[in-house]
Amino acid sequence: MSNDIVILTEAASLHIKEMMKHNEEEGALLRVSVKGGGCSGLSYGMGFDHTANEDDLKLEQFGIKILVDKESAAILQGTKIDYKESMMGGGFTIDNPNAIASCGCGSSFRTATATGTPEEC
Repeated sequence: MSNDIVILTEAASLHIKEMMKHNEEEGALLRVSVKGGGCSGLSYGMGFDHTANEDDLKLEQFGIKILVDKESAAILQGTKIDYKESMMGGGFTIDNPNAIASCGCGSSFRTATATGTPEEC
């Protein structure tokens, strides 16, 4: 499987490495996933993991090992994860070319083939 399911920018990878160090998670795997929920039906998940599941796709970018389960991979194909700093602080941005609708807060979305389980905001 190619590395273009999830594309980390250099800024995102640097911040993830800082978070790993701060949380004493050096060597951990970065799990990127999609789950049902949010006002548009699907929500992103990112967190540290220490073991891969049998159905996980394994990627590596900027020295960060990334896990994506096969179900999420189809929805995330081509998704770019960046980290932006602003006067109000910093945060990750997720640009998913498959999303056809998203909520105002930007943390929930749906695709043409996956509607998820929409909830009240």
